[in-house]
Amino acid sequence: MSHEALPTFLQEARELSEEVETALLLCERGEGDADTINALFRAMHTIKGSAGLFGLDNIVAFAHVVETVLDRVRNGQQPMTPALVQVLIGCRDHINVLLEAVGGDERVDAPTLSAAGEQLLNRLESIAGSVNRFGTRAAPAATAKATSPSVDQDGQRVGSDCWHLSLRFKAEVLRNGMDPMASLSFLNTFAQIVAIETLDDALPALNEFDPEVCYLGFELRLRTDADRERIEGAFEFVREDCTMTLLPPRSRIADYVRLVKELPESGDRLGEILVRCGSLTDYELAQALRQQSVDAAADGAARPLGEILIEQRTVAPSVVEAAVEKQRQADGKGREQRSVRVDADKLENLINLVGELVIAGAATNLLAQRAKLTELNESSQRLARLVEEVRDQTLQLRMMQIGGTFARFARVVRDVAHELGKDIRLETSGADTELDKTLIEKIVDPLTHLVRNSMDHGIEPSDVRVARGKKAQGVVRLNAHHDSGSVVIEVSDDGGGLRREKILNKALERGLIAAGQQLTDSQVYALIFEPGFSTADAVTNLSGRGVGMDVVKRNVMALRGTVDIDSKEGEGTTVRIRLPLTLAIIEGFLVRVGQSSFVIPLEMVEECVESTLATNLLDSSHRYIDLRGQVLPFVRLRDHFGIAGKSGRRESIVVVRCGNLRAGFVVDELLGEHQTVIKPLARVFQHVRGLGGSSILADGGIALIIDAPALIEQCQQASQPRAAADVA
Repeated sequence: MSHEALPTFLQEARELSEEVETALLLCERGEGDADTINALFRAMHTIKGSAGLFGLDNIVAFAHVVETVLDRVRNGQQPMTPALVQVLIGCRDHINVLLEAVGGDERVDAPTLSAAGEQLLNRLESIAGSVNRFGTRAAPAATAKATSPSVDQDGQRVGSDCWHLSLRFKAEVLRNGMDPMASLSFLNTFAQIVAIETLDDALPALNEFDPEVCYLGFELRLRTDADRERIEGAFEFVREDCTMTLLPPRSRIADYVRLVKELPESGDRLGEILVRCGSLTDYELAQALRQQSVDAAADGAARPLGEILIEQRTVAPSVVEAAVEKQRQADGKGREQRSVRVDADKLENLINLVGELVIAGAATNLLAQRAKLTELNESSQRLARLVEEVRDQTLQLRMMQIGGTFARFARVVRDVAHELGKDIRLETSGADTELDKTLIEKIVDPLTHLVRNSMDHGIEPSDVRVARGKKAQGVVRLNAHHDSGSVVIEVSDDGGGLRREKILNKALERGLIAAGQQLTDSQVYALIFEPGFSTADAVTNLSGRGVGMDVVKRNVMALRGTVDIDSKEGEGTTVRIRLPLTLAIIEGFLVRVGQSSFVIPLEMVEECVESTLATNLLDSSHRYIDLRGQVLPFVRLRDHFGIAGKSGRRESIVVVRCGNLRAGFVVDELLGEHQTVIKPLARVFQHVRGLGGSSILADGGIALIIDAPALIEQCQQASQPRAAADVA
């Protein structure tokens, strides 16, 4: 296997590791069922098998022991106790560290890593019993003579006097120096191979064929007096490189049903599936098909083959039902949409090219308008519509559901709750809400700060909660939903809430507010985002140093987002983050102030009002207007950005909303909607508050993108003290 594929293996292994963690957390909460255990086993088995392709023996050896224990759990030989779950979670974490070491993490010390792995395996074996480590010969399975099969409770058995052997060789068996045919030849020395079916469903197209890969599997029927141990012994040297199922003569129907379900997906029909699993012979299938033809000739319609087989008492109904379901799954799988894993850098390059296409399309449209040629204008309009569709479809490629991010916090809540000695559970909703992949990656750290703060500062210890009439178990909730062209992510808890007076006293102590200053609840709660602000009585390894909430606000604002807090003392707190859907291309509203152009995100624009319709606008002593009986704070973009020249005689107000806040931006001219490709600002502009980027116009000019949330917040803060004084 080429090492060029190693990054793909690491990515898929990490995803499987996350699945393992999710399943183990379900088991820890007592919510794990048989499907959860099976998913656990399959994920660990896949990690082990994939690691073997790259010769990662340390991962293979470790995962082999974990896989064996999970196999005992799913077979009912070992209960999934809390102690076992605890160790398995540690094993999952250790596999993650092993994967990071493969990825080149130099912080991983090999001897320490090996000792930690050995300690985990010893703990695992102390709970689940000894396990044959990878590379040692497995203990022989319990023998089962062909002459004395066990009896099922309901007595339903297949009446064959042959053993059925199902073999699936792994792809790397040839590279490991093993010859599958040698094992089959040795088997023929003490057993008669009555029938053999070669499974070639994994064969690729000829141009993709690799002669060093084994693509074949086999279904065999054997007649022999040998016991199970001897039959399995024929494959001793390839046992680690194959999956083998052995059914003795007159096996239970349930065993054949299970074998049908484990067959690989293929285009086989019902009869072929039953022959491959050994519950039907070629002769019996031919007889049933002949009967089907006779019935069709007599009645004009063919009866279902499964119905004929059941009527002839050739195959048990439950086996036929399993084969029909297998056929239905295979048919459906062929119709399913296939997904392709695309490198993130390639997708980013595509987004950039589409952005340049949008700019070029706008320039072409402008030239067509100036040329005043009807046919050219029509062609330009068609091109613009196609560019818009390409833009939307391309941006959709980068949209991801936030549920995967939410799922990570199940482990965070579990570990922090144990560390704090609190009983806390996580609830999530809106997991199917889609957001730009770049935003999802950058929002993880702020969400982590908020969740940890909710658990440490917000939720009380169980005894305190009970004394206050609450349930002993606290709840942290993560919720996401779309609102007015933005994505809102909420982190809430049912804890003690924020203490307004304590925050005010701390702010007075640090000189953040003046004595006697009147603040609204939202302004008081916003103080906790100030750098170094903390009301914690003691510093812990979780919080108390006043850096978490400052980081949250800084990171969210860097994403052109806003963050605000709602809280009620004694009932809980909700932190609300509002983000744009994407950071690449947006629909904008173009305005002009003097000779400068600005773009306002269109989804935030409510309406546009002429200044002559707004009272008190020309009075510079006010920073708000009376708009249809409502107070609307405003900001003159000319004054805010220091643009030279005088205001036009006919100014306009663009009314903008962000969440529950509204403000007006006073501009000279309204230019209409504009597809805006967001470009980063140069460092010289980074100190200017209220700018979120730049864009290239159709005529080659530059327009600055307004950071509407930041300007709205500034308007609110500037207008409230003056408005309060006027009211008084």
